[in-house]
Amino acid sequence: MDTANEHTPAPYFDPVAMRAELAAILREHGGVADKARGAVLERLKRLVTEARAQARAQLEVDHRGRQCAEGLSHFQDELIRLLYDYTVDNIYRATNPSDAERMAIVATGGYGRGLLAPGSDIDLLFLLPYKKTAWAESVAEYILYVLWDLGFKVGHATRTIDQCIKLSSDITIRTALLDARLIYGDGQLFGEFEDRFHTEVVAGTARAFIDAKMAEHDARHRVAGESRYKVEPNVKDGKGGLRDLHTLHWLSKYIYGQGVGAMTVAAGIFRPSEVATYRRCEDFLWTVRCFMHFGSGRSEEMLTFDVQPWMAQQLGYNDRGGLRGVERFMKHYFLVAKDVGDLTTILCSALEMQQLKGTPAIGSYFRPSSWKQRRQLRTRTDFRVENDRLNVSDADVFRRDPVNLVRFFSAAHLSNSFLHPDAIRLLRQSRLLIDDNLRNDPEANRIFLELLSGHENPEMSLRRMNEAGVLGRFVPEFGRVVGMTQFNMYHSYTVDEHLLRTVGMLADIERGGAVDELPLATKIISSIKNRRALYVAAFLHDIGKGRVEDHSIVGARVARKLGPRFGLTAAETETVAWLIEQHLTMSNIAHSRDLSDPKTIRDFADVVQSPERLKLLLLLTVADIRAVGPGVWNGWKGQLLRTLYHETEPLVAGGHTQIKRSERVAEAQDALRRELTDWTQEEIDRYIDQHYPDYWLRTDAEHRIEHARLLRKAEQQGLAVATDTHTDAFTAITELTIVAPNHPRLLALLAGACAATGANIAGAHIMTTRDGRALDTFVLNRAFETDEDELRRGQRIGALIERLLRGDAWLDTLLAERAAPPRRVLAFTVEPDVIINNALSDNYTVIEVAGRDRPGLLYELTSTLSDLLLDITSAHVTTFGEKAVDVFYVTDLTGKKIEREARQDAIRERLIAVLDRDASDGK
Repeated sequence: MDTANEHTPAPYFDPVAMRAELAAILREHGGVADKARGAVLERLKRLVTEARAQARAQLEVDHRGRQCAEGLSHFQDELIRLLYDYTVDNIYRATNPSDAERMAIVATGGYGRGLLAPGSDIDLLFLLPYKKTAWAESVAEYILYVLWDLGFKVGHATRTIDQCIKLSSDITIRTALLDARLIYGDGQLFGEFEDRFHTEVVAGTARAFIDAKMAEHDARHRVAGESRYKVEPNVKDGKGGLRDLHTLHWLSKYIYGQGVGAMTVAAGIFRPSEVATYRRCEDFLWTVRCFMHFGSGRSEEMLTFDVQPWMAQQLGYNDRGGLRGVERFMKHYFLVAKDVGDLTTILCSALEMQQLKGTPAIGSYFRPSSWKQRRQLRTRTDFRVENDRLNVSDADVFRRDPVNLVRFFSAAHLSNSFLHPDAIRLLRQSRLLIDDNLRNDPEANRIFLELLSGHENPEMSLRRMNEAGVLGRFVPEFGRVVGMTQFNMYHSYTVDEHLLRTVGMLADIERGGAVDELPLATKIISSIKNRRALYVAAFLHDIGKGRVEDHSIVGARVARKLGPRFGLTAAETETVAWLIEQHLTMSNIAHSRDLSDPKTIRDFADVVQSPERLKLLLLLTVADIRAVGPGVWNGWKGQLLRTLYHETEPLVAGGHTQIKRSERVAEAQDALRRELTDWTQEEIDRYIDQHYPDYWLRTDAEHRIEHARLLRKAEQQGLAVATDTHTDAFTAITELTIVAPNHPRLLALLAGACAATGANIAGAHIMTTRDGRALDTFVLNRAFETDEDELRRGQRIGALIERLLRGDAWLDTLLAERAAPPRRVLAFTVEPDVIINNALSDNYTVIEVAGRDRPGLLYELTSTLSDLLLDITSAHVTTFGEKAVDVFYVTDLTGKKIEREARQDAIRERLIAVLDRDASDGK
């Protein structure tokens, strides 16, 4: 048979010896192929297992992923050759071969590139001259069935050359055939296919192919996630992953006839060092991918949290300084992804300059520039605009004046331009010019501060600087967090990406882009006096991550160092440092404290001290949360922050007047009387008498009306248990209110019912009436888009609660059926912690419980508190990815705080025991 060329013998087995073995097996079965098939398959299965074991063992020793992928491809080639020879020699002999009974077995797609991961699909083309014959179909079918029986996933087609050419109008098929490689068979037939493919399909279609592949590239990123810095990346299809390298390979091969290498260097697209970067990134990503496939036993492409620690261990990353081994590994991963992005930018920009690719339109990120600004830029000697791309005037522009390394990005903004590939390359080559002299240069810092805070899209300018490697050199503290991950489920992006997004969120608020979602923030941002300080704080607030010391303290120290350098006044610098020190305070209080407790508001006002700081902290908090990741921000969080802001503002503004408690209660009762116009005076008086004074102080006017109507309904209909559901799309929460006879375990029962139905509890408000009924409201995170679906869900939960309270259903049975925590949650260890504090409230002991989240945790905690004879007044539930923080305001059964140390120790011990239980045991 003809072969593509003189191939290197496949690794892992001796092809000649294996052919002899199969022949011997056939003879043992009397030369009858059907009888020998089982034994042949068993031998080939052992062969596959042994080959994979050898490939994995070698990978574990040398960590050379590309070499592993090449070895597996070579093995696959030799296996297919072996199967072809066995088939045509023993199963389907061509006794009178005609010209039509010719065949070329061709690898396409990734297999065609000579690279296979352990779980990769095997893409095969059985190429025929001009028509299908029974012999060809039989041979192809037999080979395919053996491969399937051996456990391979095979994508296959049996086509003539004409069919291949015709079907190449489909861009996916054309791309697969671009990498076609002859494995075995008729070399002349394959050569004819190659000639016709390049002549009839490729020639003259480069621009259309490039545009199609880049559109496909962009669409893939939208599906996988726009950011290459998502902390659970897809190694194959994610931004900065292998598929991006494949795209570079396809574009290069389509235009220059070869993948990334000598031809792209000769064409001036890449430099030798950039080709070396391509090879290094490719080898690293293949190493990760091959390990993932071997470790999972399947074609796993997502580098999920449960895989990351194992991968870091396999590759030898150890804990160092403030970073765990897994975080060091992921930082390396994202730096590689950044390099892949840089290569993509260089190639795409170069192709656009050569007019092989349609130039993208300027997006909404860019502010229209005046013609005057463009003319000014054209007259500068250092930079010039070429076809809407900003370039440098000569190769010495940055060496001649290093300030130009920062000034260039200001010019890009002013000129409304993309960046020229030559300029990008020169920027990267000139990074070492960024030294302490430039970092302390007043003009360079003035320009940088203007980029950060002086126009409506600072995120774009900062991102360009970061992608070019300039930002991390100019601000070394930022350079420390480039590519840095935090190994938790809460943060969706690397630290540097999160900081840039936070700045972008602030700018979005200022532009009015979030007015419907953030009405208060949008209103107050125009009134702040410390705008520059706010933007600098957003840029630096997590700059201290990855250290042993608390990152807020480290960040404030960094801010006090960088503020004067950037050109901030002493007052501005201190404001930045304060904002960074306190950037988690407002969120923590809003989401885990009782905002109806006056001491909560007084304590927060003591921290904030002024209306300006209150505004700044609200804006930073909102931008920070919204930049954490998709789905982290919701309307309920916004509502809590607005409530905290409005409750605190009078205290820090000096307009607060002390109104007697009795007057505030009377005012609330009078407001209710005015609303209940369809009630008799006697009904209103009787209803008001049912509530303790605290109820009127802790409940807002809208909820007082809802509660009154629910209690009246229960009384009129003689219901021992009644429920009511309200939903609000703006706050993204659903409120479920229950009226029932009060008893110590009621809250635990209600929490258990929510857990059994999969409802995610955001908070709970607990009230008791004078006639012994509980009036409890659960705040549930919204699960459905439409109000109708959400209300039906709330009604189902309410119905279950009524069944449980009547004894028609058993909670233990329902909870036993709930799903175990997701595998990715089990990847984390959260140190259990219980804090008991009597200083946070005048009337209650505050118990803060932190541990790994799991279904039913709130039920277990509230059950334990009930067992400990504690009365829960309010519960506040917050989750940070895998970590749950539940806060309870409690008293003993006499209404007193828990003062005795021995009693506190007993409570702490019991709650720690709940947190220590293995989440997988279903308890």
